[in-house]
Amino acid sequence: MSLSLILAFLWLIAANVLGMIPSKDNMWSRAYGLIAVGIPLLGYVTYQNGPWIGLVFLAAGMSVLRWPVRYLFAWIKRRFGRPDPN
Repeated sequence: MSLSLILAFLWLIAANVLGMIPSKDNMWSRAYGLIAVGIPLLGYVTYQNGPWIGLVFLAAGMSVLRWPVRYLFAWIKRRFGRPDPN
């Protein structure tokens, strides 16, 4: 198993453990930290193992960080979507 996959699995374990700990800010500060570490890690996984494994890790990371992804898609839809007919 490559170093990038070991780091990716450790990131997934850490993300799940951090998600179980109660937080006053609904875990957004932890989500920002996980995103800041996860994006370069995703590039490293993709570089070492190819795009299919990178997509698998992307899907796993998106399942853990589903609320930031949901807000991102809502923002993109508001920003670039169709204008209101009103």
